[in-house]
Amino acid sequence: MAWQAVDRIHPVIDKDAPQILSDAVREKIRSFFPRYETKRAALLPALHVVQDALGHVNHQAMKEIAEVLEIPPSDVLDTMSFYTHFWDHAKGEKVVVVCRSLSCQLMGSDAVLQAAREELKIEEHGTTPDGKYSLVTEECLAACDHAPCVLVNEKMHKRVKPDQISKLLKDAKNDEITFPRSSLFDKPAKKATADPADLPRTSDVREMKES
Repeated sequence: MAWQAVDRIHPVIDKDAPQILSDAVREKIRSFFPRYETKRAALLPALHVVQDALGHVNHQAMKEIAEVLEIPPSDVLDTMSFYTHFWDHAKGEKVVVVCRSLSCQLMGSDAVLQAAREELKIEEHGTTPDGKYSLVTEECLAACDHAPCVLVNEKMHKRVKPDQISKLLKDAKNDEITFPRSSLFDKPAKKATADPADLPRTSDVREMKES
């Protein structure tokens, strides 16, 4: 296996590049500060907000997140590289995630993944030329009793069979969710079947300490 060379001489960020985080995104990140003891603790929500806004979090965005949170950019990169959910490069409009847990593999997820590869004509971590789909695998999608599972953006598809993949990927509504998203993102579902006011409220650290 060939080792990939890393260029440590030339910077990956243009120091004269204009900022890519809008004022609205920066204010959304700052809105989390009262929930936590430190600004650093808002790093994960910040990454979610930025990825929702830009589609991915590149090095320039990491640098600007670090500035807002007043932490070293390396801390943002460390967190980014730990979680597979975050992308540092452009991804497809829809991300297809095939579960590779033991339960799913025993129930045929390898064949499901191969069917997805053939239908999309891309390999894992690839993106279709039209930018519509990216394909990845994940260690576990936490739905072992419904194996094998496929996630399209945030929508879970259960007990998926290889011969269902083609129809699934051609369905324009394959990523539509039927429940309200967390107010963390301020991005409601297209068809919500529940009143957000009826959902459990998220408590912050200070409230938990006082209870």
